[in-house]
Amino acid sequence: MTLAIYRNPFTFLEAPWYRDLPDADVVISGIPFDLATSGRAGARSGPGAIRQASGNLVWDSPRWPWDFELGERLKIADAGDIDFPYGEPQLATDAIQAFARNLLDAGKTMLSFGGDHYVTLPLLREHARKHGPLALLHFDAHTDTYHDGTTFDHGCMFHHAMNEGLLLPGHSVQVGIRTTYTYAGHPFTVLDASWVNEMPARKVIERIREIIADQPVYLTFDIDCLDPAFAPGTGTPVAGGLTSDRATQIIRGLKGLDIRGMDVVEVAPAYDHAEITSLAAATLALEML
Repeated sequence: MTLAIYRNPFTFLEAPWYRDLPDADVVISGIPFDLATSGRAGARSGPGAIRQASGNLVWDSPRWPWDFELGERLKIADAGDIDFPYGEPQLATDAIQAFARNLLDAGKTMLSFGGDHYVTLPLLREHARKHGPLALLHFDAHTDTYHDGTTFDHGCMFHHAMNEGLLLPGHSVQVGIRTTYTYAGHPFTVLDASWVNEMPARKVIERIREIIADQPVYLTFDIDCLDPAFAPGTGTPVAGGLTSDRATQIIRGLKGLDIRGMDVVEVAPAYDHAEITSLAAATLALEML
C-alpha cells in the first residue's frame, strides 16, 4: 500500500479521530497549556507539533526493531485536544481531570501530549483515583519537586503529588536529572544524567525495574531530559542530557512494566529546528505504545 506520508497528519500516527468516547485501547489527547511555565513559553503548541512530526513514522511498519505492527497488538485513537478557557489555570485543571476521568472510568489507557509539565499533576490525580497510588517513572532534567513555587508551577507538581498521596515514593525513580535536587527528604530515587550516560542502557533499565518492581506506574517524559542537541525546542533546556538513542533504548526496555498512564510534555516548537524535538517526542511516544 502506498502511504501519502506528506499529507497533513492531524492525528497521531494518522490514528482515527474521535471526539466522543473512542473505540480504542489507548487514547491520545493533547493538552495545549503552558500557563505554568517558568522559562520560555510555547509548549501549548506541542501537541500539534508532535502529531505533525508523527507523519514521518507511519511508513515504517513494523517499526524497527520490533517484529510486529502496532495495530496488531493495540488499537489507538486520537481524541484531539482538551478544551479549556485560556488564562484560567484552575479551570484548565478541572477540564483536564474531567476529561481523564471519563476515559479512565471507561477502561481506556491515556497517552497525553503537553503542554508544560504541570499537566501531569491533574492527570496523576485521576490515575491515582482510578488505580490507587502509583510509582512515578519520570524522565527530566529537573526533579519538579521544588517546594518554594506556586500552586500552578511546572516545577512543583511532584511536590504537590506527594503531599496529596498520589505516589509511591519508594518505588519512584527520576531519570536524567542534572539540576539541583539534593535536599533533606527528597522522596524519589534519582538516576542523574551523568550516571545514565556512563552506564550501559541495560544497567539503567535494570535499576529502574528494581526500583519500580511490580507496582503500577505512571510514565512521564519531559523532552528536556534529552540534551538540547537532540531537543532544542523546549522551555528550559539544560546541557548534558541524554541522547535520543539512549532514551529510546531505555523506553524499549520497559516492556512488561505495569504502566497505567503516559505523557510526553514540554515540546515548544517555536524553538525547534527541522522538527527534531517534535520528531524525538513522537518517536518516544510511539515506543511507549
